[in-house]
Amino acid sequence: MLTNSRQLKQTDPEAFEAIRNETNRQHDTLELIASENFTSEAVLAALGSVLTNKYAEGYPGKRYYGGCEFVDVTENLAIARAKQLFGADHANVQPHSGTTANMAAYFAVAMPGDTILGLNLSHGGHLSHGHPINFSGKYFKVVAYSVDPVTEQLDFAVIRKLALEHKPKIIIAGASAYPRTMHFDKFQEICDEVGAVQVADMAHIAGLVAAGLHKSPVPYAGIVTTTTHKTLRGPRGALILCKEQYREAIDKTTFPGMQGGPLEHCIAAKAVALKEAMTPEFKTYQQQVVKNAAAMADELAKLGFRLVAGGTDTHLMLVDLRAKNITGRDAERALHTASITVNRNTIPYDPQKPFVASGIRLGTPALTSRGMKEDQMRKIAQLIDEALVNVGNTEVYARIRGEVKELADAFPLYAERRAEYASL
Repeated sequence: MLTNSRQLKQTDPEAFEAIRNETNRQHDTLELIASENFTSEAVLAALGSVLTNKYAEGYPGKRYYGGCEFVDVTENLAIARAKQLFGADHANVQPHSGTTANMAAYFAVAMPGDTILGLNLSHGGHLSHGHPINFSGKYFKVVAYSVDPVTEQLDFAVIRKLALEHKPKIIIAGASAYPRTMHFDKFQEICDEVGAVQVADMAHIAGLVAAGLHKSPVPYAGIVTTTTHKTLRGPRGALILCKEQYREAIDKTTFPGMQGGPLEHCIAAKAVALKEAMTPEFKTYQQQVVKNAAAMADELAKLGFRLVAGGTDTHLMLVDLRAKNITGRDAERALHTASITVNRNTIPYDPQKPFVASGIRLGTPALTSRGMKEDQMRKIAQLIDEALVNVGNTEVYARIRGEVKELADAFPLYAERRAEYASL
């Protein structure tokens, strides 16, 4: 019997080669994109299972197709585990992405033309929090809140003033590039005062919340959305948690409102990841993620980089590069040459255009999944500095790539998988 990899190579050698190359790239480079992580082999096994063959429109016990008795089992596992892990009244595990989860959440409690209040994208928010190019900015009247120009942190007095003035139907609490603690309790106080629903988007910090290292939005927000990758270390997908009063609306806006057939193979992988997140090992991992971020931020500061908001409380940091006389775009490209993967990112009140940006966003979940700790984070910060002060120096970049390779080999990733690919 042929292995799955051998079958793939035999059927489609071009696709096989691309997948093999990507597997090797993930091992050979240092992944610092804050929204990325590495799943377990168990999650990958569920994701590549025969469940991908099954249509299952509807919900467990109430499907529009026959033959759903076993996908009902895996979806019920995911639902039960999500509720248990986060202490939620209800969970919908069908959303394909964080943006579709947010779309379902908004339309569950608001109508097109209603006002929503969300964090400005260039200040750390997300496209789906009200950016004009996104559905959220096209269907709703958007009022954006920003971070304080001095502290670069949220100012709840200003947010409250905006809410009182505009009376939004929804206040979105959450971010994609905000390194400090999100105070969901303070958001809820404002929501209660103006009659808004808090939609908390914890996509970036869900793993920290699950491990008790960040305050949970679940006791406060009416609706909570999250992706299942990032710090949660599951497959690329999403889920919605909500209080009982929003259960029916959330389920109806997810299906049939926003989506058709759910991706049951991905839902099974979510169930596996949620089970992994209930283990003591997962909490230890998340503790190390935070320690690693603090160590990297501290070392970068010592090397003369300015950290937005003065540092980090979470898994990510936003680095202002202006003191190094390099843009985010150029830094991203330079570090890529050095086998270090980051993404350019705007900083609050950024003078550069978003495609250029003045900063980079760094995160530690992926490297922590490989087993790296504080000493490695400090070393990587030094490599980042060396790369950015020697842009274009081929000798320096060759040496950095060699040091990256040594680090990568000391903390191997998907070793058996790579060995199998290499043997074919």
